[in-house]
Amino acid sequence: MLENSIGPVPLQAYLIVAAFLFCTGVWGLINSRNAVRVLMSIELMLNAVNINLMSFSSYVDGSVIRGQVFSIFVITVAAAEAAVGLAILLSLYRNRVTIDMESFNLLKW
Repeated sequence: MLENSIGPVPLQAYLIVAAFLFCTGVWGLINSRNAVRVLMSIELMLNAVNINLMSFSSYVDGSVIRGQVFSIFVITVAAAEAAVGLAILLSLYRNRVTIDMESFNLLKW
């Protein structure tokens, strides 16, 4: 169990923080029309997953580092997603001169 200066931190505290981050990311993903804000919302959701992986790894078995390994995989996928997403956004911005999600209808019939 993780400890701080007051005492052990319950698992529910980490889960509440992760749920708040994930819900904030989903809300930003649904309500945002700015493409950069959508990418930031996806990053928030992936960080919430990382918090869950780390906290469950610590509480289930503190000596095994499976959660940390999965968390590093999620971080590398998030970095690749950010790089590819920003490259696509730069390409779209050069062609359309906007990053509004409503104006990206290139694949619609």
